[in-house]
Amino acid sequence: MAPVLPLALPLQPRIRLAQGLWLLSWVLSLTGGITLFCSGHLLVQLWHLGTFLASSCPFIALPQVALAAGAVALGTGLAGAGASRASLDAAQYPPWRRVLGPLLMAGTAGGGGLLVLALGLALALPGSLNSGLEEGLGSAMAHYKDTEVPGHCHAKRLLDELQLRHHCCGRHGYKDWFGIQWVSSRYLDPNDQDVVDRIQSNVEGLYLIDGVPFSCCNPHSPRPCLQNRLSDPHAHPLFNPRQPNLNLWAEGCHGVLLGHLQGLASTLGSILAVTFLLQTLVLLGLRYLQTALEGLGGVIDGEGETQGYLFPGGLRDMLNTAWLQGGVAPRPAPEEAPPEEEPPKEDLPEA
Repeated sequence: MAPVLPLALPLQPRIRLAQGLWLLSWVLSLTGGITLFCSGHLLVQLWHLGTFLASSCPFIALPQVALAAGAVALGTGLAGAGASRASLDAAQYPPWRRVLGPLLMAGTAGGGGLLVLALGLALALPGSLNSGLEEGLGSAMAHYKDTEVPGHCHAKRLLDELQLRHHCCGRHGYKDWFGIQWVSSRYLDPNDQDVVDRIQSNVEGLYLIDGVPFSCCNPHSPRPCLQNRLSDPHAHPLFNPRQPNLNLWAEGCHGVLLGHLQGLASTLGSILAVTFLLQTLVLLGLRYLQTALEGLGGVIDGEGETQGYLFPGGLRDMLNTAWLQGGVAPRPAPEEAPPEEEPPKEDLPEA
């Protein structure tokens, strides 16, 4: 059986291959470590922003898979550096000779599969952030007033911190606060006629105002924070409701968080692509080095010319061998029986 993709490797190319693999393996280890750092950073960001992301959003699977892929890439790089360095010394290579085959299979199946899966998730999942943030931010804003309701008592603090940290207001803008009751009924005066009129005028009995929480105010504004009666052009002197960004954060939190998380996912996807390319090169190089040394008994400076290859035989021959070894070989056709000879006729005596 002819080997698949054979490559002749004399002495000097074998040595250069081992030296190049040693350097490339350390580069793979570095990118694997960077992948671990970026995926861990994204995972921490999602943990902090979990309140504002729908629980059904599958985006969190991306950093988890990338974390595993980065760990495998780091291990593959370290193993490749050790094996390529040991191949230059006939005394150090024998222990690696026994385990290099299983390591190559594990790196190809496990690491390659995880990297491909992580790359697919990096391309497909960022689109799910749009609906996930839409639902999560809407739920957080609806529970902003529930400071004494179990399970939602931290919603106000988290949302205020989000708006102050990311310089955003509301879901898509400051007017989103006009459509929900964000002031707890506990702090409303039931004897105030304005409060009674607003509640009675609402179909759902909500207290709606054209105001925003304090965390929507821009501290860089030269004037004091304006939170209430923002739609009334005569309520505040020298304030133009058409240009609220002079006093309030101009962007909604949905767009800010979407750009932030998609940027992190894009960076992670680029690093995963580089890691996948490097891991492919390292695994191919290790396979050629391993098969070339097998032809020389594990000695890199052995006499004679050898060749490396990916598989010992063609794909068809490999499948045929696996089929035969599995005990399901086709039964040979039964041989045809030779035709029976007619018995000799006896000569009748003449009358």
